[in-house]
Amino acid sequence: MKQTVRRIAFGASALMLMLGTTHAGSFDIDAVLATNLNACKAAPNGAPLKIGFAADFSDLGGFADKPASEAAIYFVELVNCAGGVNGSPIEFTVKNIEGDPEVTQRAGQELVDAGVSAILGPPFPDFGEPLLQVTAGKVATLFVASTEPTLADASAMSFLVAFDDTAQATAAAKFALDQGWKTAVTFSAPGPYFGYNPVIFTKVFEAGGGKVTTDYAFVPIDDMDFSAQANAMASAGSAPDVVYSAMLSFQSAVLRGQLDGAGVKTNYLVTDAFEATGGYFTKGVEGFYHTTHSFPAEGSRVKALADGYAAARGAPLENASFGGLAVDAIAVIIQAYLGTGSMDPAVLGAAIGGLNGVIGATGTLSYSGANGAPSKPVYVHRVVNGAPTLAATYD
Repeated sequence: MKQTVRRIAFGASALMLMLGTTHAGSFDIDAVLATNLNACKAAPNGAPLKIGFAADFSDLGGFADKPASEAAIYFVELVNCAGGVNGSPIEFTVKNIEGDPEVTQRAGQELVDAGVSAILGPPFPDFGEPLLQVTAGKVATLFVASTEPTLADASAMSFLVAFDDTAQATAAAKFALDQGWKTAVTFSAPGPYFGYNPVIFTKVFEAGGGKVTTDYAFVPIDDMDFSAQANAMASAGSAPDVVYSAMLSFQSAVLRGQLDGAGVKTNYLVTDAFEATGGYFTKGVEGFYHTTHSFPAEGSRVKALADGYAAARGAPLENASFGGLAVDAIAVIIQAYLGTGSMDPAVLGAAIGGLNGVIGATGTLSYSGANGAPSKPVYVHRVVNGAPTLAATYD
């Protein structure tokens, strides 16, 4: 199988440390994001901090890992241009796992054999779990875009960088309640993500006084005919205040069109699958709400990342949220290194599990007591005139 490998080990001078925190020093991400790649300082001479990325560039995971890898490569350039980490450059290696569990394991083993201190992982557990079989609790593995709770296990040095599905479904339910919505219907499919998010939404929504009147089954990706569900909702006599699901954007747009046709007027609240599957390029989603990982407000770090990337590369970052998550992962690894002074994978992995208040591009991450899933913000966007607007933020 063909593999894609990219290595970066640019040099410059030492990163700013801020003393007086719970760690030996805090990573100054703002100074790095403000770095001018045309005015780098002298190369550091320390041993490189090696980080690998087992990235999925296939049609399955490429929506996340392509922008994530490009943002990570750019960010590593900035770090090294700004001076490296405590006198050491970052050496960053990307391997394409090609949406294949066997390739994933080979790529993971090659990264381990290359002496990486930590590995960034792909979005889905179908490939995350084979990667963890290779790292075997000996190398910290940070899943950049995955929200799957089962991948989070600090005892195995397996960490999420995004919020998990429990957090995003909880935020969605709280948002629905905050809008004064009293009734909801959900669309779900058995299993993780498509089933788990509606289950958590229902639990939190009903605990807060709401009522989920019906859960309708659907087949992810394949179903494009919701006429039976639309007719059932129309015959119920009154429309729910909101429809909640983890549907992909094109499916949720079709659902909305068929509900409109049946005379069912309601609100639509969906998961981060909306943005991941090109929701802002999909017709029929005006007014939709969805949970996601960042918002590029003026002055935000994720906007600074996107603007800097566009200026440096001459083209926009395809998805700033997923790019920002990759930057978050690298910031977490750097903070663990600054706090321990060690590049030993086991030492770094143990340190990550105890980190609090790591400033990333998408928000502040805390792992202490969280068993591998960070406490961090969940953003709720609304589509207005075809563009994202910030509706709410839940910490």
